[in-house]
Amino acid sequence: MKTMAGIAVGSGRRTTPPYPHYRESDVEWLGEVPEHWEVKRLEHVASYRTSSVDKKTEEDEMLVRLCNYTDVYYGGRIRAGDGEFMLATASANEVHRFRLRIGDILITKDSEDWRDIAVPAIIDETADDFVCGYHLGIIRSGPELEPSFLYRALQSVAVNRQLQVSASGVTRYGVPNAAVGDVLLPLPPFPEQRAIGAYLDRETERIDALVVKMRLLIERLAEYRSALITRAVTRGLPAKNARAAGLDPSPRLKPSGVEWLGEVPEHWEVKRLEHVASYRTSSVDKKTEEDEMLVRLCNYTDVYYGGRIRAGDGEFMLATASANEVHRFRLRIGDILITKDSEDWRDIAVPAIIDETADDFVCGYHLGIIRSGPELEPSFLYRALQSVAVNRQLQVSASGVTRYGVPNAAVGDVLLPLPPFPEQRAIGAYLDRETERIDALVVKMRLLIERLAEYRSALITAAVTGKIDVRGMAESPEARSGSGLR
Repeated sequence: MKTMAGIAVGSGRRTTPPYPHYRESDVEWLGEVPEHWEVKRLEHVASYRTSSVDKKTEEDEMLVRLCNYTDVYYGGRIRAGDGEFMLATASANEVHRFRLRIGDILITKDSEDWRDIAVPAIIDETADDFVCGYHLGIIRSGPELEPSFLYRALQSVAVNRQLQVSASGVTRYGVPNAAVGDVLLPLPPFPEQRAIGAYLDRETERIDALVVKMRLLIERLAEYRSALITRAVTRGLPAKNARAAGLDPSPRLKPSGVEWLGEVPEHWEVKRLEHVASYRTSSVDKKTEEDEMLVRLCNYTDVYYGGRIRAGDGEFMLATASANEVHRFRLRIGDILITKDSEDWRDIAVPAIIDETADDFVCGYHLGIIRSGPELEPSFLYRALQSVAVNRQLQVSASGVTRYGVPNAAVGDVLLPLPPFPEQRAIGAYLDRETERIDALVVKMRLLIERLAEYRSALITAAVTGKIDVRGMAESPEARSGSGLR
């Protein structure tokens, strides 16, 4: 039999070898498996049941803690002593049937997205009142199946994809119970299952720890970016950059009289936004009318995720607008769009700037347009609206219960630090340059996180299908010294 290629793990100087001999599994998703492995239906080595315990509370039932859908979807490894689980009630029969045991594997049995079907989590710690909630299934290993191996097998593309393709539905997808039982599982001897489970626990822990560090660094870069913007639009350029721009590197400061602004350079002004810019909110919705002009809409999500918007980039929604609406809400270069309402007050007044426009490019509903007057540089206004000092004024003015909105008057009342026009341009150019560097670094780090996720998935799939032989890795010097990911 031919051998399979290894995967680069360990110290970085070696690869994990394949098994010496393989045979065909006759299962498309599994391919070849080691010659001494079996392939069995899951129903022959484990039990499966779906929970009927919902979130309701009944007086004549027992108080329980529910392990729910989101606990599984985001959990991975679940401990009854960690976190706050939802309180509910269950009948004595339900507690008996759905009380969780150490080693139980829970899967998401239905979802609005088929890609979220059969996401697994493993119970590492339980309690007498810890019960499986609705929308989940419990897979309980039999005597020849090691739970840690089953958990990793269900994370693998080879096994998980079998469940995903069996899901059916229109607006919500679900996996039939029979399809779970029919899953074809690669099955090494029990000691080998344990070795594979232990190896993957160790290697994925290392990958996950690296991802956590990178995400923390991304958060810190975001904080630094925000502080950099706020400092520049309220205090001016750093001394070195101010000198290069022909500006005073250490201007005297004066109280702005505005809590969020603090002190500002003595030669700056503080003005209401309505005195230096216009503001209007769009009424153009997503409907299409026969007697109106065809337009492309710049919508809420384009602004929220956009930052800098170019009419020639991306695919904007097609709609129609009246001639008057096109005249009033056609976008110009330098226009600043803000999210004027949201379900979360922290998403209020997120700004984006129009870098390129077109005759049919129109501002959509749920957005406001701020257009600079002659004494306000758009690039400076864009950064000022990103700053805590200005943005927080809009956020605290938002009102609502289930959805927050900023009144038009509150936008006009925003107090804006206002350097002389040439200094505004210098600050805008400086922040464009500095934030571009930070954003490029964040993009690289997010790409690396994606690649680590791909590597993690490939490693799990390779190990549980026998494409690599990790039996000798449990106590190897490479295993003890750490992984070199490449």
